[in-house]
Amino acid sequence: MDIFNKIYKPSSPHIYDVAKEKGIYPYFHQLNSRQDTVVNMEGHKTIMLGSNNYLGLTNHPKVIEAGLWALENYGSGCSGSRFLNGTLDLHTKLENNLADFLQKEAVMTFSTGFQSNLGIISAIVGRNDYVVCDKENHASIYDGCKLSYGKMLRYNHSDMEDLERKLASIPKENGILIVTDGVFSMGGDIANLPVICDLAKKYGARVMVDDAHGLGVIGKHGRGTAEYFGLENEVDIYMGTFSKSLASLGGYMAANKDVIEYVKHTSRPYIFSASITPASVCCANAALEILKAEPQRVKALQDVSDYMRECLRTKGVAFRESTTPIIPIYTYQDEKTFIACKLLLERGVYVNPVVSPATPVGQSLLRTSYTATHTKEMIDEASDKIKEVLDLLNNI
Repeated sequence: MDIFNKIYKPSSPHIYDVAKEKGIYPYFHQLNSRQDTVVNMEGHKTIMLGSNNYLGLTNHPKVIEAGLWALENYGSGCSGSRFLNGTLDLHTKLENNLADFLQKEAVMTFSTGFQSNLGIISAIVGRNDYVVCDKENHASIYDGCKLSYGKMLRYNHSDMEDLERKLASIPKENGILIVTDGVFSMGGDIANLPVICDLAKKYGARVMVDDAHGLGVIGKHGRGTAEYFGLENEVDIYMGTFSKSLASLGGYMAANKDVIEYVKHTSRPYIFSASITPASVCCANAALEILKAEPQRVKALQDVSDYMRECLRTKGVAFRESTTPIIPIYTYQDEKTFIACKLLLERGVYVNPVVSPATPVGQSLLRTSYTATHTKEMIDEASDKIKEVLDLLNNI
């Protein structure tokens, strides 16, 4: 059988082909401007409600200046892996600054956030180990589990009783790593970290938190989920990204020095990948310095998100409750989701369409996310448009 049969002779039409035929294809829209609260998308002014630019730092003069300085002084790339010729003093500076901020002994950086989860989990979880995952964890966590030689067990989303059942089923002689998103990327809800940490102690497990959507978003100083709950000494491994609050590209792992040293010398995705570019490193470091100096940005982000929730409630728009800047609005059906995105974009509002497998079948949604620099006027206009489009959808 030709391996391309699934491409050329699928058992049913590809969802993207059907959407293109109907003129409701929602992906790969082109930006003609910088990423910001208002962008130029394919020639039209558009309020951006689909970005992870949580602190609004992608356009900050200090961040841009840092990237330009790095290009001028270090060039465009490192031409090698961190393991060999690709370690710059810039990498070490960023890692030290981030370790200090996160109050962990050490940090190592990866070229992307996705690669971070691949590299951490595949190195830590061995042949006789178990990795226990929330069912709504990010795809990179799942792929990291697949890359490891351990056995993966999944528990129902935020179901602590189911987590305990899974932990109780594991033989005592086997190692256990519990992995959870801190802030879940689709639902915007926060992991029940206090119970997770208690169960980890009870069953001798270690805890890893993917804080890609937690860093700069929650916690008094923006240190993420563990700070939010006051559990910074209870979480063994933090993973995070630079592509969200830190306005750059890359990822990191924070843990004690021995764990970091082990992963540095055993993680294939780390050892065999080129290191983060100088500009990306310096942009992330500049954004981190701004976060440290201006923790009020975290409060501003919360205020903007709460204001949007208030607007949606006032207008009678149903959404999934959360306390983070991720506000999902359920449309349930894939086609309705695509239509809603098209109608909103025509009205100058961009939101992210989320359909299976990123969300369970029948739970399609519009993922809206907010930035500390959104204004009330932008939120008022966007919420009006969302209400208008959802009312139209109800009549289809």
